[in-house]
Amino acid sequence: MEETLMEEPICEEAILAEEILEVKPAAVVNKNGVKAEAAAASGGGGAASVGSGGAGGGFSGTKIFTWFMVLALLGVWSSVAVVWLDLVDYDNVIGKLSAYDADGDGDFDVEDAKVLLGVKERPVSLVQREAKAESAMEEPAAVPLPPISDDFVPDDSRDEATHPYEDESDAIDMKGELVKEAQPQQTIEESKQYNDQPGFQETQEAVRLQLQYNAEDESVPEPEADVEPELESVPELEAEAVPELKEEPVAVEEKTPQEESEGNAEDQPEDMLTYKAKMKKPKLLNTFEKTIKTEIDAAEKLRKKGKVEEAVRAFDTLVQQYPQSPRCRYGKALAEDDLAEKMRSNDMLQKALSTYKEASELPNATPDLIKATLKKRAERQQFLGRMRGALATLEKLVQIFPGDVALKNDLGVAHLLIGDNKSAKRVYEEVLTIAPSDGFAKVHYGFILKSENKIAESIPFLRDGLESGDPGTDDGRFYFHLGDALQRMGDDSAYKWYEIGHKRGHFASVWQRSLYNVDGLKAQPWWTPKDTGYLDLVKTLERNWRTIRDEALSVMDKTTGLFVPEEENLREKGEWGQFTLWQQGKKAGESCRSVPKTCGLLERYPEATGCKRGQIKFSVMQPGTHVWPHTGPTNCRLRMHLGLVIPKTGCTIRCTNNTRAWEEGKVLIFDDSFEHEVWQDANSYRLIFIVDVWHPELTQYQRQTLSPI
Repeated sequence: MEETLMEEPICEEAILAEEILEVKPAAVVNKNGVKAEAAAASGGGGAASVGSGGAGGGFSGTKIFTWFMVLALLGVWSSVAVVWLDLVDYDNVIGKLSAYDADGDGDFDVEDAKVLLGVKERPVSLVQREAKAESAMEEPAAVPLPPISDDFVPDDSRDEATHPYEDESDAIDMKGELVKEAQPQQTIEESKQYNDQPGFQETQEAVRLQLQYNAEDESVPEPEADVEPELESVPELEAEAVPELKEEPVAVEEKTPQEESEGNAEDQPEDMLTYKAKMKKPKLLNTFEKTIKTEIDAAEKLRKKGKVEEAVRAFDTLVQQYPQSPRCRYGKALAEDDLAEKMRSNDMLQKALSTYKEASELPNATPDLIKATLKKRAERQQFLGRMRGALATLEKLVQIFPGDVALKNDLGVAHLLIGDNKSAKRVYEEVLTIAPSDGFAKVHYGFILKSENKIAESIPFLRDGLESGDPGTDDGRFYFHLGDALQRMGDDSAYKWYEIGHKRGHFASVWQRSLYNVDGLKAQPWWTPKDTGYLDLVKTLERNWRTIRDEALSVMDKTTGLFVPEEENLREKGEWGQFTLWQQGKKAGESCRSVPKTCGLLERYPEATGCKRGQIKFSVMQPGTHVWPHTGPTNCRLRMHLGLVIPKTGCTIRCTNNTRAWEEGKVLIFDDSFEHEVWQDANSYRLIFIVDVWHPELTQYQRQTLSPI
């Protein structure tokens, strides 16, 4: 029966398996108890009996072969099922393993493991093949942009001749401080001087002086702060919640490739990775420059580490080797710029300006490099006081990148810095047409409207711009002018905005809203002569008040033209004239010739005549005059008022919540960085003598080094 079963036909797979595999006969025991090797039958014939006991009685080799065939068939059909039913994703498995194919033979094996473990080196052929594949993935060449001609961007050496300033002494440095036009022999430190007028004037001159973007950083040593005395309560704010303003995004510092490669992405939070992914990294290298990226990075690393002299030499060598490389020349300009800062050399900075221009005009410069180069050049031109040149550079940028709203905003600021409010207004109107919600454009447009005395119209632009929280809007001047506009409209919500400005660090308090300050100075609205320590000056003024009055009356005649109307737009109504003797620590022209005795009395008091942040002047106010609530620009001075001609009633001054009246021959002293307001409701004029003095807590060094206002 067993042999009969084996006569059935056997499939080809079974035959193939029989031919390939060699089966060792199994040892069996016959029925007599003797071990013997079971012989496997061949072909279709029967199997011989095992041992000497005859055929058919024992465990035959045929059974073993039969079971072997069954197992072989099961293996074949299970393989077919795996493939046909797609039980195993072979492509996926092979793909994952190929990631570890370290020796390039197409699979993952022991040799690959040796390479990954460092036992064996990676084949040179594979490294070369990968390098070729990487070099093949290059970005398209940058579209060449038109060069900047001298016709459009005036050469810096002829800025003044081609575009004379309205006031050649006024300029603004990179921190927003007004500076004197730097002479070739001057250092950058010497050039960082600025002029300002008190009271936040609304004239075109005031735009230059007020629209400065960072409150002054007084780097001189400062005394320890005294505790500010409690003032009377501020007018109660509205119950509505103070609006939360969006925080400005933190500027991302440019890093070298080595610095960028540091750190593991797995160690960074997911939101930071998302934020970085959204940021677009400027593309400063053209196709050729990618082949010399290592050399550029090496020079850039020297600059980043502060080795500016070495960086200048390294980039200069690269420029000589690759004269048509915009990135090499841009790197050289940056290094020269850094060296100018280190050396305090305007000559070196001028050299950097020329190199910036050369870099932007080379063919094949990427758009991002052109933008970065010209923005830096405009910034440094402003630092040197070359406002017209900076304006031309920014105009060229806007011409090249007409869709860049940020560049248009910068152009508007450049117009404001030269006092061209009309052009600035036109720029911001264009921006708001393209981007109606742009907060930067809104606050500046509102500022311009307020300078035009369009108080009501300015409020929504200033308010919306501040509420946007856009970069460049969180500036004390905009809080100042919004609050001032609201006050003039009789809206008490002004104090809500003053409170926000105070909480955001722009104002010392809701009442004290000056923006050019030295931290830590004693702060109180009203002072006594003893508080100031200037007792001798006060006594001199009070003992000689009649002499001072008589000289003032002698020049009050309108035909002399010495008294000029107040120009700071601080009056709601009425007439207010002033005759200035000292301004910013200097005598005002020939004014002292008209009042020699008065000037002679003051010559020996440098706390007054040397006060670069104050004035000495006569002030006459006619009946029916009201001066808006306002604050002075700095906490570095105190203001003395000597009464000369004072009507018996109707003339009062308020500082914070305390209102006082003048007396003839007496000195009132207050800190005009606190909010104050004046009424003249008498039947005749009021005449006083104003003397500003340094805050008594300022050191001699501070008085010498603080810049004028």
